[in-house]
Amino acid sequence: MSKLTIHNIDNNSYTKVEEPDPSLTYTYADYLKWQFEERLELFRGKIFKLSFPNTMHQVISRNILVSLAMLLKQKPCQVFSAPFDVRLPVRNRKNDEEVTTVLQPDICVICDPAILDSRGCCGAPDLVIEILSPGNSKKEIKLKHELYEVTGVKEYWIVNPVEENIVVFILNEQGKFSGL
Repeated sequence: MSKLTIHNIDNNSYTKVEEPDPSLTYTYADYLKWQFEERLELFRGKIFKLSFPNTMHQVISRNILVSLAMLLKQKPCQVFSAPFDVRLPVRNRKNDEEVTTVLQPDICVICDPAILDSRGCCGAPDLVIEILSPGNSKKEIKLKHELYEVTGVKEYWIVNPVEENIVVFILNEQGKFSGL
């Protein structure tokens, strides 16, 4: 297992955290106190490391971001790119308590200004776009698909640079993603 170094600003201390450790659960308050050496997301309170985007990933992200920004120029919706905290209200499967989920989608579109704050958004974006990288695992892709669906993201795109395709999921009336 790798170690994750977390710098706590409040008391200028460093903490080594085993990852993944099923016994450790973190909150958004914890997340806000840390300065990470790695890029991280919290899935149901558990730390997941993100890979750093390569050049192709950045080119694709920029092209999509610019196209969406131009498309939405006269619309009430706004487009954002990582790093941008998307805090999703997710229930724990075991005890139905709300657990912290903070994701960093590559690109997201938000049409409801009420869910925006200075750190990102609290609630489901209207559109989330994730660009696959060599470091993405099938588990991560499955978890994100499930989280975006259960929290009500209306549209979710997975961009695959290797296969040169985009898989689009639209949330249907039953609250389930259907692919296009």
